[in-house]
This record gives sequence, structure tokens and C-alpha cells, in this order.
Amino acid sequence: MVSANVNPMAIRRYVAVIDDDASVCRSLARLLQLSGFQPIMFESAEQFLTDPVRAHFGCLLVDVQLGGMTGLEMHGKLIEEGDRTPVVYITAFDDPRAQEDAVRLGCAGYFRKTDAGPDILEAVRRVTAGPSPA
Repeated sequence: MVSANVNPMAIRRYVAVIDDDASVCRSLARLLQLSGFQPIMFESAEQFLTDPVRAHFGCLLVDVQLGGMTGLEMHGKLIEEGDRTPVVYITAFDDPRAQEDAVRLGCAGYFRKTDAGPDILEAVRRVTAGPSPA
């Protein structure tokens, strides 16, 4: 839920990048910044979940395989809490079961880390262009 003093249009520009690979985080952050987004990087699902402003993101760009809680587990927890912020997954592994689980959770996109940056960016643009998440 968006508080009354937060501009929903500004929220759409903020993207959480949740990945335990620092080089991937930096690369995605640069790509997002060059496209007008405001990326905020997190190295784990736990770090993201304890962030006090996590409700103010237009999109979450999440690694499937994180140390500790996985991206899929984090997404399930967010759904249980009623958080419907769009999630775009990125992964280094070609795991059809993980992809099926991500789709079942309602992901907005599922990409390999080797996929083209513009394809990932297009998924982020698509979900941040719509109505603000409830």
C-alpha cells in the first residue's frame, strides 16, 4: 500500500535489485540508471525484507538462487503479506522447475543472466508503466 505522501509515479521509477552477485547488481543498476530508473541494490532477500521502505518499489528484479532465502521463497512471503509488487526474475541456472514456480507465483518476467539487457529492461518498463501495485 502506498502512503498518502508518496507519489505513485515516483514509486514506479524505483527498482529493487536483489542479487548476491555484486557484479550483476552493478551491471543491472547501470542499465536501469541509464534508462531513467532509480535502482536500489540488496545482497539478500533478508536484507530486502528488513528494509523499511521496501513497499515503495515499482518493481523487484530478483535472483532466483540467493544465499539464505531464495528469490522464490521471498516472493511467496511477499504474497502472503499482501504485497503485489511486480517481480522479474533473473537466474544463472536453466531450471524449468524454478521457472514453473516463478510463473505460478505470478512473476512479471523470467530471464537468464545471459539474456540481453534490453529484454530485461523491457519487462521492467512494462510493469512500471501500469497502475501502481496495491
